[in-house]
Amino acid sequence: MAGGGETPRACDGRSLLPFLAEGKPSDWRTELHYEFDFRDVFYDQPQNSVQLSQDDCSLCVIEDENYKYVHFAALPPLFFDLKADPHEFNNLAGDPAYAALVRDYAQKALSWRLSHADRTLTHYRSSPQGLTTRNH
Repeated sequence: MAGGGETPRACDGRSLLPFLAEGKPSDWRTELHYEFDFRDVFYDQPQNSVQLSQDDCSLCVIEDENYKYVHFAALPPLFFDLKADPHEFNNLAGDPAYAALVRDYAQKALSWRLSHADRTLTHYRSSPQGLTTRNH
């Protein structure tokens, strides 16, 4: 951590300093993962236009150099071949030729999601003394 302190367990990132010193580390991640909440709390858009509840207005994405998989809470998934379709116009999620890849990326997304769930209390445990900090 920059200030010399310990990085909180809730933070899952890595330092970019190795890129400056010796280039891309050999064990650098090969996928981009992110989540997005697309509800509009003021005007109820876009949930009204696609008839979703506010709680269903979320998505998670896994993307690598070849493919992008988008999983919605309450809408069909999207799957793109980024080499053949870099502008993401052709959704392949329903194409039987891509069924195995779609399944693999859905599993990767779920595994990542489970290992990066809300970590607000990850570093704590309940004890007779109250909440105590867990050692790694």
